[in-house]
Amino acid sequence: MSGTTEPADEPSADPEAIYERLQAEIDRVLIGNEEAVEYLTIALLTRGHLLLEGVPGIAKTTLANLFARTSGLEYNRIQMTPDTLPADITGTHIYQQGTGSFELQRGPVFANLVVADEINRATAKTQSALLEAMQERRVTIEGETLSLPDPFMVVATQNPLESEGVFQLPEAQRDRFQFKLRLELPDRTDERELLDRFDDEPDLGPDDVEQVVEPGTLVDARETVSAVHVAESVKEYVLDLVAASRDHADVSHGGSPRATLAFLNGAKARAAINGRDYAIPDDVKSMAEPVLRHRLVLSTDADLSDVDPGDVVVDIVDSVEPPSAEAEFSFDAPAAGDGGAEVSE
Repeated sequence: MSGTTEPADEPSADPEAIYERLQAEIDRVLIGNEEAVEYLTIALLTRGHLLLEGVPGIAKTTLANLFARTSGLEYNRIQMTPDTLPADITGTHIYQQGTGSFELQRGPVFANLVVADEINRATAKTQSALLEAMQERRVTIEGETLSLPDPFMVVATQNPLESEGVFQLPEAQRDRFQFKLRLELPDRTDERELLDRFDDEPDLGPDDVEQVVEPGTLVDARETVSAVHVAESVKEYVLDLVAASRDHADVSHGGSPRATLAFLNGAKARAAINGRDYAIPDDVKSMAEPVLRHRLVLSTDADLSDVDPGDVVVDIVDSVEPPSAEAEFSFDAPAAGDGGAEVSE
């Protein structure tokens, strides 16, 4: 982009402003994806990763590409197949005949936003190549450890309909994803608008959006998210939800401590993009399914009975009473008679 930008148009490090800019620009191409853009933003601001599940043709990969372009992130896509090898993801050393030496060739994982398209088509060995990258933000290639760019996030897609030629994601791999989001078919109104939009502009796509956020601004916004206040009662609510997921009759293994942190960090980011400097129980409650659904390991009886993990999450949420009295969430007031200073906004 060229030219001088007016100060009023300079990207703000405020998470709410970042989310609104990203949503508005992506909406120029895709409509009806507000929830997906929200969770992409939350994951990016909290160093998380996102698993997108949906039937073919609902623009899962296009959405990730649009998000990368509007946020100024370097974008790479990996098409996962049964014959994809770990080295195809991380890279390898290539022998250079001219110099008689081996030269490192970095794989597509060296980007800010990496899309693992149809991740469940790759073998468990290949999927595991992403584990170190997702957790440690680094990869090891033939004994050499290399750092990945910052920001870094993985967006994986999978199709829930196909059962042939696919491999179940290992529990350890699923747990690395902060959220799993199910993308649904658009309603008739949104699909009609999509129809009209592409009738007018058949070639409309990711190349038609502009970068509206600088990567450095995203890094600064993380500090704002980290500073969001979480009251003790909200933290206890998180712990109660995760504990309920472990005790549910249809669950053999519930949420891990990583799920607990996903609730905490996600609630902070959701509060920030909604213009609050404190989290409320609804921030936690709203993300119960994206945090827990893919982490639940159902009991044998529940699995044989085709129990839906989403229904189990609903039971878990209904079984836990959220804290009330929103005023207490914005600060920790001093106890009566303790001589504490007066609390101000």
